[in-house]
Amino acid sequence: MKFAVIVFPGSNCDIDCYKAVEETIGQSVDYVWHTATDLSAYDAILVPGGFSYGDYLRCGAIARFAPVMAEVVKAAEAGKYVLGICNGFQILTEAGLLPGALLRNRDLKFLCHQSPLEVVNAATPFTNQYREGEVISIPIAHGEGNYYCDDETLARLQKNNQIVFRYASGGNPNGSVHDIAGICSERGNVVGMMPHPERAVSQLLGSEDGKRMFTSILNAWREQHDAAVNS
Repeated sequence: MKFAVIVFPGSNCDIDCYKAVEETIGQSVDYVWHTATDLSAYDAILVPGGFSYGDYLRCGAIARFAPVMAEVVKAAEAGKYVLGICNGFQILTEAGLLPGALLRNRDLKFLCHQSPLEVVNAATPFTNQYREGEVISIPIAHGEGNYYCDDETLARLQKNNQIVFRYASGGNPNGSVHDIAGICSERGNVVGMMPHPERAVSQLLGSEDGKRMFTSILNAWREQHDAAVNS
């Protein structure tokens, strides 16, 4: 399996994502610059956190127009796995790959701490190694993580089981609608989340609950690959 970690000017979690893939599942991984125009060699694409283009205009608003994003959209439409983390989540919403928007945190402060998350949907390619209802510990680090969508979109997310993670134990840190911390596309192959699983892959970092996101992706790819080979 081959992973791409997209790098924009201002990305700062690209190395974390690269190391998480390398050290948790030992798969091939490349840094891919924002000017790239071909992602066909990759099975999974990670859009990392940071401050792409300095967060000017609006978080993710400029990155959404980078040449590589046309290829990310193409990969998502082809059913490949796309994970947007923090600023990556913001970019995916700006690109229209996920519904809703990320607003300034409720208290207008940057937040950086461990956060308990409830796994709401354990049937996605990114969460198949978790249990539904399980509470895990994943760090957050954002100033604009307040997920917003209108009532109609929220109803659709609930109906289609597209809410993947919720802030647990009354610990909604940023004012997100319905305590939402992460969502997926209707097909389930695109996930965006504000917490950072790549920073929770070792007890030395305070938690290793993020490791299973990466093992989940590998497990989903192997099942898909084996099914294609045997068909």
